[in-house]
Amino acid sequence: MDKFLAVIVGMPLAFVILYYRRAIKEFIGDVSFAEQYLGMGGTNTLIIIIGFLVFIGSLMYALGTLQSLTDATLGRFFK
Repeated sequence: MDKFLAVIVGMPLAFVILYYRRAIKEFIGDVSFAEQYLGMGGTNTLIIIIGFLVFIGSLMYALGTLQSLTDATLGRFFK
């Protein structure tokens, strides 16, 4: 049930982040490290990256691949 909830909440949240990215940018202002490292318009790029990561992360969690990825990469540190 929690995986279904992740899809129901995560994917629409990602689309909302992508759709309202200009309003989010106006609300939070410029992110200085994003402007520095991602160049001009870096804050918008950062918001888009966050939206895609939320989408991909919720999809991976729902399909179970996020757990297998974290077990394969970080599992040896927690055994």
